[in-house]
Amino acid sequence: MKRLLLATALLAAPMLAPPSFAKNLAADAPKINPAKLSAHIKVLSSDEFEGRGPATAGEKKAVGYIVEQMKAIGLSPAGDVQKDGKRAWTQNVPLGKFEIQGPVNAGVTVGGDKQAWTQGEQIAVRAAMTNVDAVSIKDAPIVFVGYGVKAPERNWDDFKGLDVKGKILVVLINDPDFETGSGDFGGKAMTYYGRWTYKYEEAARLGAAGVLIVHETAPASYGWNTVKNSNTNVMFDIVRKEPAKQHPSLEAWIQRDTAVELFKKAGLDFDALKKQAQSRDFKPVTLNGATFSADYKVKHETIVSKNIAGRIVGTKYPNETVIYSGHWDHLGVGAPDARGDKIYNGAVDNADGIAGILELARAFKSRPAPQRSILFLAVTAEEKGLLGSEYYGANPLFPLATTVGDINIDALSAAGPAKDVGTSGDGKVDLQDMLVAKAKLHGRYFTPDPAPQAGHFYRSDHFPFAKRGVPAISIGSGNDLVKGGKEAGEKAEQDYTDKRYHQPADEWSPDWDLSGQAMDLGLVYEIGADLANSRVWPKWQAGSEFKALRDKTAAQRK
Repeated sequence: MKRLLLATALLAAPMLAPPSFAKNLAADAPKINPAKLSAHIKVLSSDEFEGRGPATAGEKKAVGYIVEQMKAIGLSPAGDVQKDGKRAWTQNVPLGKFEIQGPVNAGVTVGGDKQAWTQGEQIAVRAAMTNVDAVSIKDAPIVFVGYGVKAPERNWDDFKGLDVKGKILVVLINDPDFETGSGDFGGKAMTYYGRWTYKYEEAARLGAAGVLIVHETAPASYGWNTVKNSNTNVMFDIVRKEPAKQHPSLEAWIQRDTAVELFKKAGLDFDALKKQAQSRDFKPVTLNGATFSADYKVKHETIVSKNIAGRIVGTKYPNETVIYSGHWDHLGVGAPDARGDKIYNGAVDNADGIAGILELARAFKSRPAPQRSILFLAVTAEEKGLLGSEYYGANPLFPLATTVGDINIDALSAAGPAKDVGTSGDGKVDLQDMLVAKAKLHGRYFTPDPAPQAGHFYRSDHFPFAKRGVPAISIGSGNDLVKGGKEAGEKAEQDYTDKRYHQPADEWSPDWDLSGQAMDLGLVYEIGADLANSRVWPKWQAGSEFKALRDKTAAQRK
C-alpha cells in the first residue's frame, strides 16, 4: 500500500496562496458519491475481471469497462493518434512479458552438502527479463556485498573494486542508515539506493550473475507473502534494446532465516556482517566453500498492454494539461492462498483509485469546462514496476513541459473519514503545500509519513512524472479516523497490509465506509480545479532533485 512520505509542509510559500476563487470553489465543489465509488470497485475487483493482470482476459474487461465509463461521463478520447488524425481511447504500451515455465531448481552447496531451496518458500525467483529461454547457473561463488550500494556523492562503495562477474551477490534491503536512523543516507527515510530495483540495476551494471536480496519485514516494509506473490508471478518490463544492462540473469529474494543458515554453514555470522555493512569501511565477504546453482526455463514475448486516456479540453489553454492518474492493473491470477483463492482482486489496490478518477471526471463534467485541459489517465503495469506511467513519461500523449502537474490516486483507505490526509513521498513540491492548504480549509490536517524508511515515493505512478521534472504527488488517506482516532486507523492499515495487500483477500466489501475516500477526492478535485482555472504553475522547491529538470523547460511555460 502506497502511503505518505514527507517532512512537515510549509504553508508560508508565497506562490501557494490559492487563486481568489478558491474559497468559493470549496463551497461550490461537486460532491463525490461514495456509492458510485463502491459500484466501480465492486465491478473492477470482481472475480470476473480475474485480478486485472496485463495481457490477460482481465485486461480486456478492465479496459472495456473504463472506456465505457469515460464515454458515458462525456470525456473525449485522448490516447494514441490514429491514421485518420483522431485519438483513440487507449495508448499502446509495448511490454516484454516473462514467465517461468516448469519448476525452479535452485539451491546452495556448502562444504560439499547440497541444500535445495523451494520456490516461494526459501526463495522467490523472478522470471529472467533478459530475453533468454532458460537460466542455468552452476556452482557460482556467493559474495555478501552489504547493501550493494555505489554512491560516489556520499563517498560510499560497498563493492571496493570487487570483480563480481559470474558471482551471486547477497544484498540487504533498504539503506545502510535504516538500523541506526542516522548517517550518510538521510536517516530512516529511504533513498533510491535502498529500493530493490536499484540493487538489481547496480548488480547488472557491474556484470554479476545474480542477486539474492535478503528479505526482512521491517526494512522491506512488507512481509514475505508480498515478496512471494509479487515475484513468482509473470514479470513485465518496458521493451529494452540491451536488457542485460538493467537486469542480471538471476533476480531473487531469500528469507532472512535462509540467509542466516547459509552464512552459519559458511562459518559466518549474518548479524555481525549486517552491522559491518552499515559502515562505509565495509568490504565484500566471500562465503568460502559455498556456491549457488539454479536452473529454470523462461518464456518471453512482447505484448501490448493499454493505458487509457480520457480528456476534458480546456477552453482557453487547451495545450496545458492537469493530469489525474492511477493504475488499473493488479496481480491477476497467481498462487493460491490458504483458502485456495487464486484471484488477486486488487480492490483497494487499485480499483478504488480508478473509481476515484472516474468520479473526479464526472465531477468536472458537471461544471463548465475549465480553462486548461484535464487528462484522466488510467495506466497499466504499475504492479510490474510503474511501467505504464514510465511508458507515458517516455512517450507522453501531451507535452510534459506544459503539463501543469500530476495528481496520482492509489490505494485510498476504505476505513471511513479521517481528520488527516497525506501524500506518498516528500517531493518538496508546491502541489503538496496546496493539499495542506485545502485540508486546512476543510478543518483537516496533514500527517507526515510514519514510515519514511519504506520508500513510498518511488512506489507510485507519480514517480515517472517526477523524475522527468513534472510536479507530481500521490495522495494518501489519513489514519486519524473520525471514528476511533489514530489507534483505529493504524489498526485498519496494519490489518490491510498483513492480510490483504497483494493477496487474494484484497476484495470489495459491502461493509466499507467510502465516505473518507470521497472526502480525499474532494480535496484533489479542488486542487485540480484551481490549477485548471488559473495561470499557476506549481514548482519543485529548493532541495528537490527534480527542480533542475523542470527549470530547463521554463521558457515553454508562460
